[in-house]
Amino acid sequence: MERRRFIEVVAGGLLAAPLVTAAAQPLEKMPRVGYISPGSPSDPVRLRRFEAFQQGMRELGYVEGRNLSIEPRWAGDQYDRYRALADDLVRLKVDVIVTLGGAATQAAQQTTRTIPIVMSIATDPLGSGLVASLAHPGGNITGTSMMAPDLVPKQLELLKELVPKVSEVALLWNPANPGSAAQVREAEGVARALKVRLHTLEARDPREIDRAFVAMTRQQVGALVVLADAVFINRRRQIADFAAKSRLPAVYGMSDYADVGGLIVFGASLVVMHRGAAIFVDKILKGTKPRDLPVEQPTTFELIINLKTAKAIGLTIPASLRQRADQVIE
Repeated sequence: MERRRFIEVVAGGLLAAPLVTAAAQPLEKMPRVGYISPGSPSDPVRLRRFEAFQQGMRELGYVEGRNLSIEPRWAGDQYDRYRALADDLVRLKVDVIVTLGGAATQAAQQTTRTIPIVMSIATDPLGSGLVASLAHPGGNITGTSMMAPDLVPKQLELLKELVPKVSEVALLWNPANPGSAAQVREAEGVARALKVRLHTLEARDPREIDRAFVAMTRQQVGALVVLADAVFINRRRQIADFAAKSRLPAVYGMSDYADVGGLIVFGASLVVMHRGAAIFVDKILKGTKPRDLPVEQPTTFELIINLKTAKAIGLTIPASLRQRADQVIE
């Protein structure tokens, strides 16, 4: 009896063992997504971008702390920090890195050729060499393009429509942004067609922005074009205030300037684009390779006119232009 009882206990233990072992198995690894922003979480615009991405992930069924971990890193207006931030995320062995803008994407690309990178709001990923083609990106990068070089001609045309007699136009650009050179080339081409002399002024940081302002004043330009760039967005109020005080009609490529008094904005809807980055992340986490995900281009564009600013600088907005606006700020 004792021997039979011993066998029953052992047999029962063996049968139960797989159940105990299965229950003790560790949970499936939680995906970890890195996120590199050019700004600071204290900036409402940058925080809004981050929240748009978070919302996009939630809409796809991801809940932070349950089945997703997001590791945000903030460059705080300094391009030279991108590489260190990317290095940090690589050390953490994140599954995907989301980058805002071409410079952040370039730094991440230089740091890793294996971890998938989803670029959001990159100005010119093809022209700057981040991808082999839009349809077939190749490598470990995909995401969304702002089509910034394609929009610059329209921005200059809007400025000429607004101020038909303008002949001297300043163009503010950041040579540290890999997508800026193509925008400058496009601007120079359309400026010649519009019979406008273009003054291209470089600015990589706030001090150089101030120096560019001095040059604009010295050159007595009649209008201003501000190219799409992360550093400029971080200093958007500084730029818009200068344009207003100098009574310079100015056109911008990113909607964030409208909130700080920018006169005219024409560009892609950035919040929509940034939320869309979540779709790329979801597909990659589910096994799709970045090289198999075509780079997407925006389909929604915004024309925003600030009538309050126009009045302050003594400018009348043509009725034809107002009628085409998606948003008019009174």
